[in-house]
Parts: sequence; C-alpha cells; structure tokens
Amino acid sequence: MAHSLSAKKRVRQDAKKRITNRARKSQVKTQIMRFEDAVDSGNVEAAKEQLRLTVKKLDKTAATSTMHKRTVARKKSRLTKKLNALASKQG
Repeated sequence: MAHSLSAKKRVRQDAKKRITNRARKSQVKTQIMRFEDAVDSGNVEAAKEQLRLTVKKLDKTAATSTMHKRTVARKKSRLTKKLNALASKQG
C-alpha cells in the first residue's frame, strides 16, 4: 500500500487511466468484430466501410498511447489483407 502522498496520487491516476484504456481497447475489439462479421457475410462494401471505421478507431487509440503504434499498424495491415482477399474472391 502506498504511504506517501505522491504515491497515493499515482495510484488514483493509474486507476483512472486503467479504466479509460480498458474502454478504448474494448471499443477497438468491438469495431474489429463488426469488420470481421462484414467480411464473413461476404459484403465487400460493408466490409470497406467497417474497415474505414476500424482504422479510424485504431489510429485514435495509438495517438493516445493506449496501444503501441506498431501494434496498431500490424492490426491494420492484417485487417486490410482480409478485405483484399475478400475483394479478390468476389472480383
């Protein structure tokens, strides 16, 4: 348990940040799930729109340092590959 005032404050700040970061990560996971559902349904246009929204959410999360920028880049790359594979199947 923290004893000094600064350590107690740090515990309070960390608790707030943990809640915010968890919420952001949860939103990203939900958005990725929506994209994958669109890909599974085979609808290219819906998948493109969901990818756009997912990339936007990932970029915002990386900008706030909730997720590392390289982790975000890797996720975006993998999701784009899924969309391209779907588009080439349809095309």
